Amino acid sequence: MPSILSCADPLHPRRTDPHFAAETATARELGADVGLIDHDLLLAGDVAAAVRNVPRDSGPAWYRGWMIPTPAYSALAETLTARGTLLMTDATAYRAAHELPGWYAIFAPVTPASRWLAGPPGRVPDTATLAAFVAEQEDYLAGGIVLRTFESFGAGDRRAAEARVWWLDGEPVLVGAHPDTPEDYPLPVLNRVAACVAQLGARFVTTDLALREDGVWRVVEVGDGQVSDLPAGFEPESIIGPLLAAPAR
Repeated sequence: MPSILSCADPLHPRRTDPHFAAETATARELGADVGLIDHDLLLAGDVAAAVRNVPRDSGPAWYRGWMIPTPAYSALAETLTARGTLLMTDATAYRAAHELPGWYAIFAPVTPASRWLAGPPGRVPDTATLAAFVAEQEDYLAGGIVLRTFESFGAGDRRAAEARVWWLDGEPVLVGAHPDTPEDYPLPVLNRVAACVAQLGARFVTTDLALREDGVWRVVEVGDGQVSDLPAGFEPESIIGPLLAAPAR
């Protein structure tokens, strides 16, 4: 059985961050080991200190916690591997699902047309509009500025139906409301999206979908499932259970 790695409470480093406490409690109830990562130290670049509360030789593990920039995730995976813990989503798969340039070509038929300007955080094109986009992202700018074709979702004053789908090894293990619209519970059509997910090759991903005004479901965003939040009202076992049952590869 894989272990679950999550984020430590900044005020109580040996406890799980309250946002993820129910998930780690469920993992323990189901018989899994839990390790805690200091997210602040990880983002500060002190990876060795960040993983000191992860037991050595833990074997395969899933991460369930706050978002991690791709360079930090790569460093985390490398450090954990040296300690005998193998993330079941490797750094290449994480980048493919977490950043739009990694998944866009595969999902192009089912998502708005997009273009992006590559650049590191802090490099701002000489236009006020793009500078404002960068300022809003602060340290979380990942890869550059993305421009997407406008598509109309919803109709009139009615907000578009949105859904988040969780995929594990190419299968939808959980379909629910998007966290931004927890009161809605749509059932999107997934056949075209499923083909894209299978081609992406990442084991654990999410797809956020919105219903266009012409009745077509469109992928708004793809994400790594380890850093995607559960919608309100879902029990942690709905996602922790399938993760613990997944075979190591």
